[in-house]
Amino acid sequence: MTSEKTTVFVSGATGFIALHVVDDLLKAGYKVIGSGRSKEKNDGLLKKFNNNPNLSMEVVEDIAAPNAFDEAFQKRGKDIKVVLHIASPVQFNTTDFENDLLIPAVNGTESILEAIKKYAADTVEKVVITSSVAALAAPTDMSNNGFVVNEESWNKDTWESCQADAITAYCGSKKFAERAAWDFVKENQSAIKFTISTINPGFVFGPQLFTNSLKNGINSSSAIIAKLVRSKASGKFYNFSGPFIDVRDVSKAHLAAFENPKCAGRRLFLCEDLFCSQDVVDVLNEEFPQLKGKIATGEPGSGPGYLAKNCCKCDNSETKRLLGFKFHSFKNCIVDTASQLLEVQNEA
Repeated sequence: MTSEKTTVFVSGATGFIALHVVDDLLKAGYKVIGSGRSKEKNDGLLKKFNNNPNLSMEVVEDIAAPNAFDEAFQKRGKDIKVVLHIASPVQFNTTDFENDLLIPAVNGTESILEAIKKYAADTVEKVVITSSVAALAAPTDMSNNGFVVNEESWNKDTWESCQADAITAYCGSKKFAERAAWDFVKENQSAIKFTISTINPGFVFGPQLFTNSLKNGINSSSAIIAKLVRSKASGKFYNFSGPFIDVRDVSKAHLAAFENPKCAGRRLFLCEDLFCSQDVVDVLNEEFPQLKGKIATGEPGSGPGYLAKNCCKCDNSETKRLLGFKFHSFKNCIVDTASQLLEVQNEA
């Protein structure tokens, strides 16, 4: 698929991952139609991209509302060849797991696919859905050192069991939204011509595309690093662990997912390696002299031992083979993320 004049629709275009994707698409010569929740947000995004003539925006107020994407696709569907569905609800401050996480995630995915079927069945050829490692493994499996996550894995939680708490419900929402997409394609084969691929990243770290985005808050994975950058020398920290990937690689994978025909119908599990918070602290103390002695140290060098006991194994050799590019290293990813955080902190 050539980028020249090909139009790509990006849902949730104002988000952390999506901004990188929009930037990569524009640099590669694609035309981009993004969706955001309000005219104000959309105008802000257009301004950040210097009102690039190849970028336009549509308002989709609530992705979980019935027929949420109908208006955008009725208006623009005939121009769109590729859809990247990146928008998804992230909400950990809730006890109404069904209404705040599970149903919105599934509805959002189904409503964009329905809108394509209604208004762009003849034009859309590729759909890429941003899923998560959470669709590949349940939280209990993620902390099981005998469990291997790969592209074929599925989170074992049921609709009922994933309502145990907000984290489990969020993970479940990713599984059920992704399942809904695969089921939709199977059930509507005669009415559509697009193939789908899914992107299943681990914890997504890396710099924001625009440094000033940090003033409006931070994505939940990068918040782990922000907290450690602001930790106290004598402080304790929760040792998060799991697979990680740099946002710049996640973005690159979105383009590969529709550009490379071999990625059609595939799940791409994005993971460079496993990490734990102790590993982050070690890099921060090693690479930033201005933080040494001021932030937590934990037990330096104990990360690998901790991961061997408390974390699953990951095998994404098939994804790496399909994508064919090298992912950012952990150190590079953490240094770039923390440098940007410190830059904003110093300006404050």
